[in-house]
Amino acid sequence: MDRVLRIVSSPPRAEPGGPANDDVQLVASLRAGTPRATVDLVERHGNHVRRVLFRVLGAEDSESGDLFQEVITQAWERIDQLADPRALKAWLTQIAVFTARKAIRRRRRRRWLSFFADVPEPTSGALASWAGPELQEAARCVYHILERIPVDERIPFSLRMLDDLDLEATARACGMSVATVRRRLVKAERRFFKMARQYEALGPWLENR
Repeated sequence: MDRVLRIVSSPPRAEPGGPANDDVQLVASLRAGTPRATVDLVERHGNHVRRVLFRVLGAEDSESGDLFQEVITQAWERIDQLADPRALKAWLTQIAVFTARKAIRRRRRRRWLSFFADVPEPTSGALASWAGPELQEAARCVYHILERIPVDERIPFSLRMLDDLDLEATARACGMSVATVRRRLVKAERRFFKMARQYEALGPWLENR
């Protein structure tokens, strides 16, 4: 793994054009664990992966280097999952897009976690007195929205967003599979943000969404 990270940290040389059967040979080398195979992967398709990341994230994105390493590492680790070696470039594109989208969702979630972390919980029917007026009003809106979300969606959503549990921990707490929790989180998030747009107090947290 360290070898892969060292390799992808170096800027790639120009991508060779080469026919599709070069990718077949490259995939065979990767699967065989040939020492230079990862170098060849970066040299052949590294610029393409970077372009995909730049198009999704923007050329000035501060995480693009780390995400590039993540894409290459995933490809190296999962090369046996590639059904058709001739489709290597398209497969790398899919991994790059998925990785970039995951990073965008992670950032969005971090912004909301920073808000939820400050949301005071009701105490004896009233919001904590230490919260300022704007935060108290935003918190009232959040709890009002949560009450309107179906309970089978509200529970995993609350555990994930308010308590910052990961998917596996949320699934265990709810007695559900990870796949079920993921589906319910998607539904709950859609409901939450659709209703949140109706509340002016939540505007500051929605404007960058």
